Amino acid sequence: MVTKDIYLFEEGKKDMGMLLGNKGAQLCEMTRVGIPVPPGFVITTKVCNEYAKTGKLPKRVKDNVLKHVKKIERKTGKKFGDARNPLLFSVRSGAPISMPGMMDTILNLGLNDKTVLGLAKQTNNEWFAYDSYRRFLQMFGNIVLDISKESFEDAINKQKKKEGVHLDQEISLDGMKELVKKFKKIADVPQDPSKQLFMAIGAVFSSWNSDRAKSYREFNRLPNDLGTGVNVQTMVFGNLGNDSGTGVVFTRNPATGEKKLYGEFLLNAQGEDIVAGTRTPKPVNTLKKVLPKAYKKLVQTTKRLEKHYKDVQDIEFTIEKGKLYILQTRTAKRTASAAVKIAVDMVKEGVISKKMAIMRIDPSTIEKLLHRQISDEVSYNVIATGLPASPGAATGKLSFDADDAEKRADAGEKVILVRSETSPDDVHGIVRSQGVLTLRGGVTSHAAVVSRGLGIPCVSGCNELDIDYKNKLLIGKGIKLGEEDTLTIDGTTGRVIPGGVPLVDPKISKEFAQLLKWADSFKKLKVMANADTPKDAKKAVEFGAEGIGLCRTEHMFMSQNRLPIVQEMILSKSKEERERALARLLPEQRKDFTELFKIMKGRKITIRLLDPPLHEFLPDVDEIQEDIRSIKKSGNKKALAEKEELLKKTIHLHEVNPMLGHRGIRLGLVYPEIYNMQVRAIMEAACNVKKRGTRVSVVIELPLVAEERELATMKDEIDKTAMEVQKKKGVKIPYHIGTMIELPRACLIADKISKYVDFISFGTNDLTQTTFGFSRDDAEDKFLHYYFTNKILEEDPFVVLDEVGVGELMKMAVKRAHAQKPGIEMIICGEHGGEPKSVHFCHHINLDGVSCSPYRVPIARLAAAQAAIGRKK
Repeated sequence: MVTKDIYLFEEGKKDMGMLLGNKGAQLCEMTRVGIPVPPGFVITTKVCNEYAKTGKLPKRVKDNVLKHVKKIERKTGKKFGDARNPLLFSVRSGAPISMPGMMDTILNLGLNDKTVLGLAKQTNNEWFAYDSYRRFLQMFGNIVLDISKESFEDAINKQKKKEGVHLDQEISLDGMKELVKKFKKIADVPQDPSKQLFMAIGAVFSSWNSDRAKSYREFNRLPNDLGTGVNVQTMVFGNLGNDSGTGVVFTRNPATGEKKLYGEFLLNAQGEDIVAGTRTPKPVNTLKKVLPKAYKKLVQTTKRLEKHYKDVQDIEFTIEKGKLYILQTRTAKRTASAAVKIAVDMVKEGVISKKMAIMRIDPSTIEKLLHRQISDEVSYNVIATGLPASPGAATGKLSFDADDAEKRADAGEKVILVRSETSPDDVHGIVRSQGVLTLRGGVTSHAAVVSRGLGIPCVSGCNELDIDYKNKLLIGKGIKLGEEDTLTIDGTTGRVIPGGVPLVDPKISKEFAQLLKWADSFKKLKVMANADTPKDAKKAVEFGAEGIGLCRTEHMFMSQNRLPIVQEMILSKSKEERERALARLLPEQRKDFTELFKIMKGRKITIRLLDPPLHEFLPDVDEIQEDIRSIKKSGNKKALAEKEELLKKTIHLHEVNPMLGHRGIRLGLVYPEIYNMQVRAIMEAACNVKKRGTRVSVVIELPLVAEERELATMKDEIDKTAMEVQKKKGVKIPYHIGTMIELPRACLIADKISKYVDFISFGTNDLTQTTFGFSRDDAEDKFLHYYFTNKILEEDPFVVLDEVGVGELMKMAVKRAHAQKPGIEMIICGEHGGEPKSVHFCHHINLDGVSCSPYRVPIARLAAAQAAIGRKK
């Protein structure tokens, strides 16, 4: 298909987003279906990429722009650069994937010393004309000429102070004319409208590669070669008087999902007044009182747009002299909770299908549904209340600067970013903060939109507080808080609270539960949880886990009352001594497994026998030596002898590379009494629970297998102990033996391994380490950051499964294991099991299930359903 450089709005369609940018494609679509859109044209993303290589607009594009300007002149009856009836434009960016606030917009383009007079005559409003001119000079100077905003703001503030007024719109006509003169001295803006237009187009194209845009794309993993479209659109004015205004409206509440028009507007204002947060707007429903006809038209139009796009819309509008114009519509960004509610509601309303609802939710955002909230059981002092801009609660120390927030967060400190208002230049600090508090701006301000996208709490428009930036203080009624003070914000209610407040985990909403129920009806993968404690097991069941895919028994040995017994077992000089210590651990282990079996009520529990090297249960050598020095001073010979023996044993157990050392099944083979105790505890617990009428399902898992004969030997030991317990208890327990594949060699001999087991679990944390030769504990600090920055690796292989290397080994293992034993169950465990992209991979290589942390179970359930639906498509 041959593409053009420029498209009139009536020539494009909504499915041309990659070429026209999302904003341009939707302007074209709205024009096509009869929505009141000011006429204009779109310069394509293809031209943007061409501009990025040369830094210049090609002559053919310039000529084409002027031809399209002529077409708009014919549509509007106005003329670009004409002193009597001037045509003015807005020039806006619009990338294929929405990047709110990341790129630039210039309004009122075409104004100069002559056309401002024509605009004054045209509108019969000289003050408005000069207000529009000074706005244009300010935006052009800042965006195109890269002059700081402060230079212009300082001049405005001086003029207001001179006239004794507080608001920009209170400045006199003479004051506006004076500001125009001052702004022209600050910024050398060309008087030629065509030159203005070409420079503005170039600036918008350049903004695609601004630092803030690149940071946004990097954080959201967006490609750098998409480019942005440029939308050149006839200006309509919301600042013509009190019968004009501008606003942003959502067809449903983007924070809660409530089916109700949600947004804000300002009378006698232009769009940047809302986005910049310099004036606090009014709720959109109050527009009904001041401009009832325009409000009625707005309600009708927003309903029509939502019905047309079958999704919630984020709409920018302007009312000029009582007439409504739609400047933009796009699919609304929303909180995770709102996304779920909206998807479920739209299914019930018959707007979309269940499959569409499932595919519409980003699984990675589901975690944001688990927002912590302030406990209802505590009382606290609320020093101020702002607008609830992004839900959830957060606590941290105050930071008044984005750079400072980033630095302190990187050092491990939890911070709340506090600003008068935020701008795109603050994104790097917002990303690293626990939450954001702003004194100005509304629920559609920059801080609100970015925070909702990140899933962090935000309170905006909190004008009850002040900031002393010089002394780094947040000042409220009777209180001053500095950088070392702690603050809690509640983005769900808008409350601001001094100090730390207990936070609690949320409960799953009925819509969330419904969506996950639908997901379960489509998914093929079982979703299980990694759980070692009763608390984890209960949470796993609550979040819909079908069983426990990994119970790490070593975590059960770390409690204060058990660790001394474990250490006694390790320090034993003979098998008999070791067995005596293990006999004391047996009832503790049995109690652990009994609790898990009761909670899981017949759901499968995969119990991994002891995996880490024994020295991990012993104190650090330096710590022991320090104790020895202290004991020598006291003269306690018995204590000294015990500590010296502990030191000797610890040094003996020390390994140069413990990750590949005496651990896993190797430990069980050398010290079979350890695994025998664990198997006995498992089977006794299972028998006891089954006797009480509760079903049990047990898989005993052997870690770090590299050789089939390891399994053959250990399987005999397990069977022997299991049969002995069942005979003694008089209960038959259906148990299975499985193994964890964590080594490349195990993948290669999966067919041989499968002869001895009923179940295989890929331990991809260790499999990633052994495949890459990376130590996870060291790699992230030492070199992985360099690898990501320099694109040696696109993603962290410990976060997102490496499909090319680790994944290829897994595919090989699946194929070989199934060839030897058709129907053998194979899953993945570890955090890869809850990462959406990795879950998709597991579905496509025909695994039977995934296992992840309890809090990621809902993510995995949704991702598994999307993989199944997507594959069917």
